[in-house]
Amino acid sequence: MSVAGLRQCLLLWSVDYWNLEVMADNIGVLHRNNQFSDEELQKAELFKRKFQNTQLSIISFYEVDFTFDLPYLQKSIAESQVALKSIVQPHLTEKSLGRIDEVFDFFGEEALLETAFRADSPYREVMGKIVADINAAMETGDI
Repeated sequence: MSVAGLRQCLLLWSVDYWNLEVMADNIGVLHRNNQFSDEELQKAELFKRKFQNTQLSIISFYEVDFTFDLPYLQKSIAESQVALKSIVQPHLTEKSLGRIDEVFDFFGEEALLETAFRADSPYREVMGKIVADINAAMETGDI
């Protein structure tokens, strides 16, 4: 990957990280203020399971060589996106819903995923840190 390409990826990552922060804050405010119905809370459990499945796949694809399955991971990311939007759609603005789409679309992008999970990936070190963070969050019950 060229230096310009890496810069572009880092720029996109920072924008999506910002969107991720805003998205998490919005959902946290809704939850703290008991804005979710019982049905939405049930959907939240479905989202949690789907997202945990995605995270476990990311860990596996990183740790076990030659297991990366792009269609499976893209489908898992897309299912998590749909599940999350089904919970928050009645509560958030189109702008906030757009942030959800931007984040999930970025992380589900074919070129990014294929590059990230290559054994010789320029992102290998970053992926190692992400996987370590996911493992730590799962162990503490944060995810």
